[in-house]
Amino acid sequence: MNSTLLVNVFRFVFLLALQILVFNNMNFGGYISAFPYILFIILYPVNGNKANLLIASFFLGLLMDLFSNSGGVHATACVVLAYLRPSFFKFSFGLSYEYQTVKLNDVLTPERFTFILLSVITHHIVLFLLESFQFSFLLDVLLRTFLSTLFTILICIILIYLIKPNKR
Repeated sequence: MNSTLLVNVFRFVFLLALQILVFNNMNFGGYISAFPYILFIILYPVNGNKANLLIASFFLGLLMDLFSNSGGVHATACVVLAYLRPSFFKFSFGLSYEYQTVKLNDVLTPERFTFILLSVITHHIVLFLLESFQFSFLLDVLLRTFLSTLFTILICIILIYLIKPNKR
């Protein structure tokens, strides 16, 4: 087993456990929830196998759905995020992405922040739209998406700095 696979398996299990044990029990006013488990998809290696990412993202979301009793909304949101991830990389990093030189574990640059922001917003809007499944709740969905995106990004940035080893 190579080290990249080991790191990804550990990250998958750690983030899923953290989500289920800590963040699923946090909800502020019904509008603010954090979903840092999607860091697995965000931090997956740029040059990693995209089919494996789609499969892993599906199972990550499916496990979240099983523990949250949410009927497939997490699985769908995770697969959509994993599918759109290469486009978000191209948009955020341009040529750096084409040459596979992107590292998300370095200092938070505007490009990295843009990528994380696009990823989190996409996941949240798909998740909350499918959860409510009514256009009459559109303002509610947008408010939940906005507030939860802010909270999730804050948690994700903190986790990135805690998880990643400092190479100085």
